[in-house]
Amino acid sequence: MDLRALVAGIAEVDLTGDAGDSHVSGLAIDNRKIAPGNIFGAFQGSAANGENYIDAAIQAGAIAVVARPEAIVEGVVHIKDDQPRRLFALLAARYFTPSPSCVAAVTGTNGKTSTAELTRQLWRMAGLNSASIGTLGVTTASEQVKTGLTTPDIVTFLSNMSGLAREGVSHAIFEASSHGLAQYRTEGLPVQVGVFTNLSRDHLDYHGDMESYFEAKMRLFDEVLDADGTAVVWADDDEWSSKVSRRAMDRGLNLFTVGEKGTSLRLVSRMPTQLGQTLMVKANGNTHRIALPLIGSYQAANALCAAGVVLSTGGTLDDVFDHMQRLQPVRGRLERAVITAAGAPVYVDYAHTPDGLRAAIEALRPHVKGRLITVFGAGGDRDKGKRPEMGAVAADMSDVVLITDDNPRNEDPVAIRAEILAGAGDAQEVADRREAILTAITLAGQDDIVLLAGKGHEQGQIVGDRIIPFDDVEVARECARQASNEQVA
Repeated sequence: MDLRALVAGIAEVDLTGDAGDSHVSGLAIDNRKIAPGNIFGAFQGSAANGENYIDAAIQAGAIAVVARPEAIVEGVVHIKDDQPRRLFALLAARYFTPSPSCVAAVTGTNGKTSTAELTRQLWRMAGLNSASIGTLGVTTASEQVKTGLTTPDIVTFLSNMSGLAREGVSHAIFEASSHGLAQYRTEGLPVQVGVFTNLSRDHLDYHGDMESYFEAKMRLFDEVLDADGTAVVWADDDEWSSKVSRRAMDRGLNLFTVGEKGTSLRLVSRMPTQLGQTLMVKANGNTHRIALPLIGSYQAANALCAAGVVLSTGGTLDDVFDHMQRLQPVRGRLERAVITAAGAPVYVDYAHTPDGLRAAIEALRPHVKGRLITVFGAGGDRDKGKRPEMGAVAADMSDVVLITDDNPRNEDPVAIRAEILAGAGDAQEVADRREAILTAITLAGQDDIVLLAGKGHEQGQIVGDRIIPFDDVEVARECARQASNEQVA
């Protein structure tokens, strides 16, 4: 594709001479990845300013630069816009084709990964070639490839979507994080369904306050979602759900609400069972019984949101409710890692916010006959205000709490733990995460349950600029074996 064809109708650009005939070989936002014929996106970021690398990109072979009007671009075409990220995304969407014919997106503080993965599973069970993109990476029926971010950069995102379509994927769902929405990393594709799961405190280090955080999420429904698309809304998030529904209706979107207050799928009752829960759901005037093989109220919410997506994209009630009874657990989301020699199950969950931790504990509580032992920490270089809140949630709802390190990054881990402990009552402090997990497993008796929260699916611990291999599931299994051997000895 030549440059003139790529920008036509999207940007007004001076293409004097033969500049418009230049062949576009790709797009990049990292000057180190520029190849001859590429378009370079030069954006201002919180850690670096892409405009500082314009000359380097040109020297590497860039034929055009997308940047603010005031940026200095010499010798190649300057594609100017006050919102260069968004314009770059539109160009990238035109370049990376085709895309899956049916695309959905899910936003919210908690539940994005589970909702996306459960949607993919339901589509697959319906015989559709489906995929999801998010925290777990790019997931299909046959493989999972990590991308490193919940919402990857726009080039990675769109090239992945195009690659999936070329492989025959017809249905795809992606996680739309607040960062990704605010930075226009989810633009360009037709999106037929948008999902709102919930909103609670997170990422205020970036957004500043809850209203700004909410508005970033709302870009999915205000701008990204097709004008005739469907908004699937979890109706039981009292503070925010009604606002989302109102925004959706004001724009003229189709509204599909789920939950105890939902009108499309109304959760009538929920009864925990040994290996999951029984849901009674009212839809189209009839009440349906669903044996969901996932534990916890929040997993029921995620599964119903996923059902809403599938029903909004052509699925039938009978098929969807039948398929929900065969859903598989999502990696790192209340994943049972091991049962100790004493008979205590150890669960790993990604919960890293106060609400996420509360939901995980509430999910396990009905299954606890003895004590619930919770191990968690908090990530460095992230919202500090949530740390004492998480400590308070754990102390109030658990019987034993061990505060340890999560991903301290560039912060002092001692200070992070102290901020959690400020709200955690008489919680114990065990700095080393492996030691904390071993301590919890050693403490756990036959009727106890251990929850390892915060890292979920992650396979590394970020300390400074290093990523140290660390998988809570594998470490829990190793510690269970060690504790068993020590008891025998």
